[in-house]
Amino acid sequence: MKQDNININQFVKLQNSRKRLLTPGPASLLVENLMGIEPCFGRGDLKYEKVETKVLNTLKKISGHKKIVRLQGSASFALEVMILNFLRGNILIFKTGVYSDRIYQMCIFAKKNFKNIKKIEYIDWKKINNYRGKANWILACYVETSVGLKLPIRELYNLKKRLKCKLALDATASIGLEKNHKFADIIGYSSCKGLFGLTGAGFISFNNDPKNKIKSFNLDFQNHKNKKMTGPYHAICSLVNVLKNHNNFKQSVMINKSKIMKKMSKNLVLKKKYQPLICTQLDKKISSKNNKTIFYKPRIDIKGSIVCHLGEIHLKNKAKGEIIDDLFIK
Repeated sequence: MKQDNININQFVKLQNSRKRLLTPGPASLLVENLMGIEPCFGRGDLKYEKVETKVLNTLKKISGHKKIVRLQGSASFALEVMILNFLRGNILIFKTGVYSDRIYQMCIFAKKNFKNIKKIEYIDWKKINNYRGKANWILACYVETSVGLKLPIRELYNLKKRLKCKLALDATASIGLEKNHKFADIIGYSSCKGLFGLTGAGFISFNNDPKNKIKSFNLDFQNHKNKKMTGPYHAICSLVNVLKNHNNFKQSVMINKSKIMKKMSKNLVLKKKYQPLICTQLDKKISSKNNKTIFYKPRIDIKGSIVCHLGEIHLKNKAKGEIIDDLFIK
């Protein structure tokens, strides 16, 4: 079948048939992603401005925050801008894996070069309820895909209240899938993963404006807020139709998660309270009977495997977890 002779539904079906993704994002390709794409510009394009406003307002409802700024780039870029512009004083970071290591390094850079951060503590996430120090900000990855871990958000919130400080989250792997992002004062995330958009947009959702002054064009939050550079126009367009029916797409993640929890119940590493929707850690290496399967390779060596659940998003609530059926323990 020639691609130039097929319609958009056939094209998406064909493209998704070529791969079986067990990776944490972007998700499988959606008709809705492509149907939202249009020629657009960030100034004077009233039609695009309506699309962007609609998407950003929906994202504010999902996260529970009053304000939002969009940036062109990855979640990592959004998180670095967030850390540099918002965080100050004593920072407490919970160690969960590769992605907490990343935000820790960002804080070290911020402390050295911009001086707003005075002290950094980096401690094991299991000490959330036992911490007895002082902090101005808590910083953590709500979901750490490198080890398939979801932190208990209420425990982080309770610690925030006890310390009378603020909470910042790397919400890259949790937004759209997990609850209570409103417990954080500020979060950073991207357009892909649990929002099911195309890659290319980063977002910072918050309630109060930052106080730090950052002398850098690209790293200054205000420049992104004031839209002084090209925005992630097409990534935002890819979200407009997806967010209309987000819960239906989310059902696919839940179906796949439930299926692997049953199929691999003897190989689960973490207790139920620590299980995120986006992925599952297993204590053994896995393989698949299907040679189209793309496995997730975390940026860290673990003894077992991480299986992610975004590979059947295009099937919505009709997903059956066929990707999971093909898996077996080596």
